[in-house]
Amino acid sequence: MQDSSDMDTITSVSESQDISLPLLISLPDALSAVWERVHFKKIGLFLISIFLFVLAIVLMKDSARGISSLVQDFITVTNPVNCLGFGWLSAYLIMSGSPIAATALTFFDAGMVDKIGAFNMITGSRLGASFIVLFVGFIYVLRGRDRATSLSMGLLSLTVTWSTYILGLLVGVSILRAGVLDWVQLRSGTFLYTTTELIFDPILTVMNSFLPHWAIFFCGLLIIMLSFQLFDRCLPQMTIKESQVGQMSRLVYRRWVMFSLGALITMVSMSVSLSLSVLVPLSNRGFVRRENVIPYIMGANITTFVDTLLAAVLLNNASAFTIVFVEMVSISLVSMIILATIYHHYERTILDLVAWITAGNRNLVIFLSVVFVVPIFLMVI
Repeated sequence: MQDSSDMDTITSVSESQDISLPLLISLPDALSAVWERVHFKKIGLFLISIFLFVLAIVLMKDSARGISSLVQDFITVTNPVNCLGFGWLSAYLIMSGSPIAATALTFFDAGMVDKIGAFNMITGSRLGASFIVLFVGFIYVLRGRDRATSLSMGLLSLTVTWSTYILGLLVGVSILRAGVLDWVQLRSGTFLYTTTELIFDPILTVMNSFLPHWAIFFCGLLIIMLSFQLFDRCLPQMTIKESQVGQMSRLVYRRWVMFSLGALITMVSMSVSLSLSVLVPLSNRGFVRRENVIPYIMGANITTFVDTLLAAVLLNNASAFTIVFVEMVSISLVSMIILATIYHHYERTILDLVAWITAGNRNLVIFLSVVFVVPIFLMVI
């Protein structure tokens, strides 16, 4: 009997060991799987992009005052209308709005433009940046995709951005002139500003000893463009699965859900080019319809200023922060009022305009002529 009892005890112990052994083995395997999913290359690119972004702001801030005469001689930014056209056309040329928005803040910090001029230049940068989605659509057309479908998302991005930002321009200028939001000034950037001085001042000193101010400024502009490109490469690749789209099919018909989604994706990615350009392949695959993305574009156009807010903090200029904040408030007010009151009329008008543009080559040429002629005209007024 004692032998039988001992055998039962040994068996129970061995069974308990057999049960716990897989658990002990699975824990290291799970940790190893998590470790393998960490993309150290993307983390490194992210840190490099942030470093370059801050370096570019420091370079542009320090050299902006030294190029004031150059800007006044060769670039017409003598009034708010010129500033709007300059920001608009410059965003076309570099296919990005964020570097131009940061440039507007450095111009303001250097005293080259006033509050209204900086506000208009930032607005122009967003008007020009929306062209990137239309450019992606043209690429899809060249690849043999349907022209109307491929260009529709880019045209929607342009028309929605233009309509909301032009109205937001009127609202924002009124707010700035009235001074009702002048009290909104972030003053806690002093520590960050002091830290950046300690890190980047040696680099700036070396560059000042070899390069003129205008060269340093354009180096900063090139560096900030590079930083945004690296940051886009850090973002995870978006995969589209039929099952996931099926689960979200009900949500895309709710305007406030799409509005929030556009704002969230752009805020997390800090890239309106990414959050809007992804609409082109989604539309080509039939996952989203044109009328469903108008609120999405509105939301994306608000949180696209996150990186510009960071630039204002790095400048340690409280008024610069206020300018960007007023930009976000004005666009938010216009978008929310449209969504809450006249959305169906607005939607029909925008879709009819896009349908007219894509109806024939003549209409498309007329629209593209307006796209490029208007900012040039604003610069020469």
